[in-house]
Amino acid sequence: IGTEQRRSESEEEKKARLQKMSDAVRTLLECIGEDPDREGLLKTPERYAKALMFFTKGYEESMNEVINDALFDEDHEEMVIVRDINIFSLCEHHLVPFCGKVSIGYIPNRRVLGLSKLARIAEMFSRRLQVQERLTKQIAVALNEILQAQGVAVVMEASHQCMVMRGVQKPGSKTITSFMLGRFRSDPKTREEFLSLVR
Repeated sequence: IGTEQRRSESEEEKKARLQKMSDAVRTLLECIGEDPDREGLLKTPERYAKALMFFTKGYEESMNEVINDALFDEDHEEMVIVRDINIFSLCEHHLVPFCGKVSIGYIPNRRVLGLSKLARIAEMFSRRLQVQERLTKQIAVALNEILQAQGVAVVMEASHQCMVMRGVQKPGSKTITSFMLGRFRSDPKTREEFLSLVR
């Protein structure tokens, strides 16, 4: 429901949303003991509201817009991989960033997708409040639904600021998640080939 509202709202509604968010940020600043009227913070509520809307712009995007007719019939049935796609997201538990790289592979079933669209799919899902496990799965499932591929594989490695800046405070730690479908799940040799190519 919230996603539909964001996608269909008028300019006036967008301004009202930003004002509501700015007011909330001002309250947060007061609650942590800051003075939102001091020079350095005067425009911070509005800046942060706009930044948060950008960080979560994936809610305003649809798969049809992202794909934009970049599906092609092609007599190709070997592995296609786009590696080391940078992703930036917000952890839904603490609203702090996690960032890293995702590698996406698929085995076509006589249909291929424009290569840049793999990165755009990752971008769309990462620009939402996320957990890494779900983000990895969403990318794989969406790609599989679009292509009806023989197999889809996604591996993501990311650093979570909720582990670095707070909690256990362990800089340098990385979280790796994977999600496999089709031949990548059922055939160990295919899975190992993919994993060796993205290492």
